[in-house]
Amino acid sequence: MGTMPEKKTLTVQRVLALVIAYITLSVGGGVAASLFLLPAVFGANSVAKAVIPSLSVEGIDFDVTSLPQKSTMYASDGTTKITEFWDQNREVVPLKKISKYMQQAVVSREDRRFFTHGGVDVQGVFRAFVQTYVKGDHQGGSSLTQQYVKNVLILQAQQDDDPIAQYHASEDTIARKLREMLISVQMEKQYSKPEILQGYLNIAQFGGNSLYGVQAAAKRYFNTTADQLNIVQSATIAAITKNPNAYDPSVESNQPESEKQRNIVLQLMHEQGYISDAEYQEAVNTPLVDTLNVQPISTGCMAADYDAGYFCDYVVHKILNSKEFGKTSEDRERLLKEGGLKIVTTLDIDANTLLNETARNTIPPEDSSGMEIVMASVKPGTGEVLGFGLNRTYDATEAAQNDQTRDSMNYAVDREDGGGMGFSIGSSWKPINLVAWMEAGHSVNENLQTSTRYSTSLFACDRYTGGTDSWNVTNAITNGTVNPETPALALARSHNTTQASMGSIIGLCKIADTATELGYHDANTGETLDKTSSFVPAMMVGNVNVSPLTMASIFAVYASNGVQCNPIALKQVTDVDGNDIKVPSANCHQAVDPEIIQTLAWAMNQGVVRPDGAGGVAQLANGRKTFAKTGTHEDQLVTTGGFIPNQIATFVLVGDVQNPVGHPIANIAINGQYHGYWDGSTIAAPAWRDFMNAYAERKQLPIDNDYGQPAAKYSATSGAVTRIGGGKQNATQQQSTIIQQQNQSLQQQSQSLQQQSQQNDQQADQDQQQTEDE
Repeated sequence: MGTMPEKKTLTVQRVLALVIAYITLSVGGGVAASLFLLPAVFGANSVAKAVIPSLSVEGIDFDVTSLPQKSTMYASDGTTKITEFWDQNREVVPLKKISKYMQQAVVSREDRRFFTHGGVDVQGVFRAFVQTYVKGDHQGGSSLTQQYVKNVLILQAQQDDDPIAQYHASEDTIARKLREMLISVQMEKQYSKPEILQGYLNIAQFGGNSLYGVQAAAKRYFNTTADQLNIVQSATIAAITKNPNAYDPSVESNQPESEKQRNIVLQLMHEQGYISDAEYQEAVNTPLVDTLNVQPISTGCMAADYDAGYFCDYVVHKILNSKEFGKTSEDRERLLKEGGLKIVTTLDIDANTLLNETARNTIPPEDSSGMEIVMASVKPGTGEVLGFGLNRTYDATEAAQNDQTRDSMNYAVDREDGGGMGFSIGSSWKPINLVAWMEAGHSVNENLQTSTRYSTSLFACDRYTGGTDSWNVTNAITNGTVNPETPALALARSHNTTQASMGSIIGLCKIADTATELGYHDANTGETLDKTSSFVPAMMVGNVNVSPLTMASIFAVYASNGVQCNPIALKQVTDVDGNDIKVPSANCHQAVDPEIIQTLAWAMNQGVVRPDGAGGVAQLANGRKTFAKTGTHEDQLVTTGGFIPNQIATFVLVGDVQNPVGHPIANIAINGQYHGYWDGSTIAAPAWRDFMNAYAERKQLPIDNDYGQPAAKYSATSGAVTRIGGGKQNATQQQSTIIQQQNQSLQQQSQSLQQQSQQNDQQADQDQQQTEDE
């Protein structure tokens, strides 16, 4: 039993001696002769046989230019950095962009004979052999090439998520050393010395926190670049690789040892003739702490600058959900973190900053109401998402779960993009109804008969049959109806009963199809209304399931003369070689007749400027023509959407977005102001107005007061009254009965209109309590 360890030791020594002999012959040019030693080497024992596959290096990419690199996300200008993504913080740079001092420092410290050996420092190996097996003092002896090979093998194992391979690539055994030696000899025959040195300087770990490569180290410790590293800085970085965590100079407790190790490197550089006596003396006498300019290390959306955490999260979801970036989500995530991408987004720093400022000024994050405000802005005619505003700070850690001021869910977007399940938006929906009305061939100035009770069968169409039940509809303030009323006035006054009358005439499918045409889809399922029958008449007053971003995009159609674009967050993505990667398209196209849009814009403006209009509080500064629509969904959520023509469209939603039913926005003080009844005009519209004014001022947006000219064919007036269900050819007897019951005398109609006008005027003087009560 006592002889077994000795036998094993002799076997290891024999293997190592034979491998060194093989390498010596191979390096010396006697490759053919060295082949005669292969049987002896690989027949020595089973441990040595494990290195046989490494001769062909199958499945491993040792390309010295092919390394994982961090990706960088930029704002729309392509130069303003938002954040970085990496598993290993690395930016690969060519050798010509690494200072000569950095190159010399690493060679001095790690492999002084690097430029003369053939991949394995035979002299160093013999020294290590003697020290380890004769004197019992463990020594390394690995060349720079061997260290590069080791790093590549570890990296490959990490990428393959193979912990066993990772262990074998880093275990302290003779088998690993033999494998590295044999691969190193092959490396030196395939790549030049400068190429291998370049590979090592980019792959080696130069500190804790996953800091790899000299470029990242230069930025981290000295706030400079690899090509600008001086003697002292280079020696400091070169010293780290022996023990990246213990010698990391950014850790205060490490600094005495880090300085000691730096000075060792300086001494080696001096001994090897890379620096003069004077340079050496000056360098070793320089305190380490005086040279440091440590920069924070951060990655991902938690580290996003310019308050862009939520926008960053949206972009990441877009990348992970888009097949353009890989077949699977795992492939896409790897590309994001290792592909060295340059990601130019659509983020407008000014818009995003002002959106967040407005959101937090409107409802401070710590406000006792607990209410949230969610804002989204889009550039009309492009689909470009300009930014988001939430009165929360983006935080994806567990600590945010118990902090109402922090969250990671972006309620402005769809569920698949990192958002919620969507919201009912109230009367902000109503412009969709007016577009559908005009597309069906009607004028916005037709007089419509209205009611407070509609049989659901009146709305029947190919995908909606209705039933025997009725939809009871009232208007806010009067709790009744106005009969007759035009669709234009109904939009301005935000009356529900006329919306229902419109739907009974053109059918609910037309409303659904127009909504789809404008870009509406369900925030939770992604389902569009043109391919489903899952809608009800209450859809016409905003009882839907939509994200604020989708609504901002719909208002952008109104702002661009009918051009519909899908929201996009990516302008350009290039890979590490500068090649463009295809990004999701906005698919911009003319979706609506411009004359319809101009007529709609005129009607929306009437809601702002008329004394009985529901959106007067939204009026923008400097006499700018204003196009906006407020909304209120019961006592749960309040909204406002609007636009500046061809410049920006913005949508605002306020409420408890996580629990709107259980936590109504009523009888509550928000930011120090109490209202028994909150609606779109009391908080959402002022927030919309404040942001739009600030953005217009910041960007010096031109005033276009010619936008919103009604087209004659869509704004013609008529003395006749269009009856409920008048567009239906299959009206039931029940429908006829309802029509007859609502057919009042012209005198009664006139009195009703007069009373309504007086009530609206009074209400306008009472704290802007216009509302859209769904």
